[in-house]
Amino acid sequence: MRVVEFTHGKGIEGLRHVERVAREPGAGEVRVAVRAVSLNYRDLMGVKGIYPQAVPHPVIAASDCAGEVTAVGAGVTAFKPGDRVANTFFHGWDDGPVSLAKVSESFGGNVDGVLTEELVLPQSRLAGLPAQMDFVQGATLTCAGVTAWNAIVEFAQLKPGARVLLLGTGGVSIWGLQIARAAGMEAIVTSSSDAKLERARALGATGLVNYRKTPEWQHEVLKLSGGEGVDLAIEVGGQGTLSRSVASTCVGGRVAIIGGVSGFGADPEFSPMSLIIGAKRMEGLFVGSRAMLQDLSRFVGANRIEPVVDRVFGFEQVQDAYRHLESGNHFGKVAIRVGA
Repeated sequence: MRVVEFTHGKGIEGLRHVERVAREPGAGEVRVAVRAVSLNYRDLMGVKGIYPQAVPHPVIAASDCAGEVTAVGAGVTAFKPGDRVANTFFHGWDDGPVSLAKVSESFGGNVDGVLTEELVLPQSRLAGLPAQMDFVQGATLTCAGVTAWNAIVEFAQLKPGARVLLLGTGGVSIWGLQIARAAGMEAIVTSSSDAKLERARALGATGLVNYRKTPEWQHEVLKLSGGEGVDLAIEVGGQGTLSRSVASTCVGGRVAIIGGVSGFGADPEFSPMSLIIGAKRMEGLFVGSRAMLQDLSRFVGANRIEPVVDRVFGFEQVQDAYRHLESGNHFGKVAIRVGA
């Protein structure tokens, strides 16, 4: 079978197609024909050598896929051939609170990922897809979808009527917008592009802020939220945005730190006092568990959410897909089609 390998720090040019030996599923295992893979900013961090879970040898790239079950091993009860599935992000986090052991191995990080024609995994590493989703859409659930779900539902425990701030229009932010709106919440979206903001409006965004035109965008967020601030800010920027996200939240609000597209250096404008005087809570989130993936899948199915996929590349165009993600021109997810 063909797979795409990368070596941490070798760059996009280091991505390469190689042959590996396929195997039959053992007891408790499921064989999946991979149909689609979606990319995350974390995949760029890996090829650039700045992802913390790094190993010196080549690993199969990417963490998120969807596909069709083609065979099951002895004792498998959760799936049968023909079932449509997505994979979990971690090898060991099924449910419950996060722990070091549960997140020690992640697909496409320090162990082989999913950018391959075929996977053999334990049945506990898979969840069923919503009936209305195609494989490309289903491949967006694993990381971006679960991360947004974790922030809104698990961490902030928001209810209808709450306000959510989403930075930019990448995968997690657009997933957050769609989840929030389906759950009856208001969503404020920032972007440097008016065209992207209009697309966010079409998806139900209730507030739009162009941060290039309004550098001190936290003031505009406060204005859009009636002077109170949002209940949750999903912080994907990092350096230069953290202090503004905190300032944008209400008294007792939450800030979920899930990425650092602008870098992970210190934000010189951030002061812990801004958390104390606002009784605010800030927490780092590392994707989520299989239980969250299952809950998200059911929610998406019940609300008939269609994830936004910016562009789909072919299996031979992997480097082009990574470069498109790197450009920052995408709106929603970037995907790769694999197999039939």
